[in-house]
Amino acid sequence: MINTKKYSLLALGYFLLIAILGVLLRSFPVADFNFNYKHVVHAHSHIALLGWVYTAFMVLIYQLYLQHSAIDKKYKRLFWFTQFTIVGMLASFPFTGYALFSILFSTLFLITSYAFSHMVFKHTPITQKQTNSFKCMRIGLWYMIISSIGPLALGVIMNTLGSTSSWYRNAIYFYLHFQYNGWFILALFGVLIYVFERHDIKISITGFNRFYIYINLGVILTFTISILWMGLHSTINGLAGIGGLIQIVALVFLVRELYRQKNEIKANFTKVYYWILKITLICFSVKLLLQYAGTFPNNMEAISSNIDFIIGYLHWVFLGVVSLTLLGFLNYFKLIKLTKTGLIIYVFGFLLLEAIIFYKGLAIWLNLHLPENYLFYILISSIVLLIGILVVFVQQFLFNKD
Repeated sequence: MINTKKYSLLALGYFLLIAILGVLLRSFPVADFNFNYKHVVHAHSHIALLGWVYTAFMVLIYQLYLQHSAIDKKYKRLFWFTQFTIVGMLASFPFTGYALFSILFSTLFLITSYAFSHMVFKHTPITQKQTNSFKCMRIGLWYMIISSIGPLALGVIMNTLGSTSSWYRNAIYFYLHFQYNGWFILALFGVLIYVFERHDIKISITGFNRFYIYINLGVILTFTISILWMGLHSTINGLAGIGGLIQIVALVFLVRELYRQKNEIKANFTKVYYWILKITLICFSVKLLLQYAGTFPNNMEAISSNIDFIIGYLHWVFLGVVSLTLLGFLNYFKLIKLTKTGLIIYVFGFLLLEAIIFYKGLAIWLNLHLPENYLFYILISSIVLLIGILVVFVQQFLFNKD
């Protein structure tokens, strides 16, 4: 039998680890540390996406679709081999950056992700394959597979065109887009709709189909946002704007469906889980508005030349939409235990960090005053965020002990 609580704790451990690495990176400009900053950034980003998020999804997908399929041994072997590749990246990236062993472990991870997707496609019961939940999860997994074209292309690009080529940058953006906006978002909606289906909270066929078509069409079209920095034909801006607007419409369709059953939703969930849903809905709405705003030419020029806007946006999605929702889902399925204390500290640290990052971006863009000790403030906010995650992590042992 699979110990999903132990696996969830491992995912949470990765979350804590990337928070520690984040504090280390923020300490670099204000303390005398002797390490390669870019190498640690690579480790931080890979463990964030592939350690914390992927492992958490791997646990949730098993819980939702595979636990009754009599494939525990296969799943367990695949899970632990996946962890081997993640630990390999953790042991290599901080010291070598992109080199032989880090590339080897990254490639092995991609292979395991393909194997896991195949396992889900093959062994999910037929009755579940017909649900709206699985439709979202399936397309999410396909986006994950599609996103891997980016890192696979990097090797060829580096050996032919070099790392300064626009193709190099676009390959990275391709990967990030289909991870953040495709795989993560659709998988989260898959779990959310599964939870609603479990409580017999029904979304109309028309409402779901509209949401599903619009959100996926938006995912495809909004990739053009990632290449706006190249200053291509205005048609690209038009497609990007349409894609951003379509995703907003998709969310409106879904929210309208859920609003009709808000009393049932509120009655079926704990206050903590309902609170998380509301916050993540707000964060996701802000994400879509920021995405759409970035399609306008003047905004696009400011964003493409301002790394703080890009970092702020990626952290907004990762910490405010993806990670907070994952914590809520893991708590809902009783895989981890959450309390208001840990969540409040986490959300406060997240909002404080985002406010400081975005303020720097605005200060550079609008020539506003930027405090000399700005780097110290961002370090403090990262420490607050770390404390929130640490509280959540430590509480798992306290509850298990009880």
